[in-house]
Amino acid sequence: MPADATLAPVFVDVGTSLEEAPGLARYLLVFLLAMIPAVEPFIVIPAAIGLGLDPILTGLAAFTGSVTAVGIIVLAQQRIAAWWSHRTDGESNSSNRYDRAQRLWKRYGLAGLSFAGPILAGIHLTALLATVVSNDTGRVIGWLSVGLAAWTAALVAGSVFGFSLVGLA
Repeated sequence: MPADATLAPVFVDVGTSLEEAPGLARYLLVFLLAMIPAVEPFIVIPAAIGLGLDPILTGLAAFTGSVTAVGIIVLAQQRIAAWWSHRTDGESNSSNRYDRAQRLWKRYGLAGLSFAGPILAGIHLTALLATVVSNDTGRVIGWLSVGLAAWTAALVAGSVFGFSLVGLA
């Protein structure tokens, strides 16, 4: 099954939900949909702009929703890791995958992960990976926010430009 065929129902569902929402509730819906792993800003931003929502407000709502999801993931993972460490008395069972992640982390760092991760693995998995390999919660949230801001701006600009090319803007 082609990739575009699998995304079509998601676009339709997001579009239908946004169309049916009244006024400012549309932007609240953009905020909430940007937090959902299957939707994220990569689907909700073009769908919302295509339906005529204000690009700036759409971008702000999607960015805020994504950063909120990242913050929840990072803080939850830190608490779970602390609980697990206390429960297992700090014993470490390193795996090949974890070792591979550590090598990638050392090569590209948090900044590289923050910019490449959202498009390669999704925002949620990127946040989880970043918290697993870094103990600095503030830096993780900060860099992931910078990466999300860049992707949000690119998606808003690309959507506005794309829709203007086909005469929908």
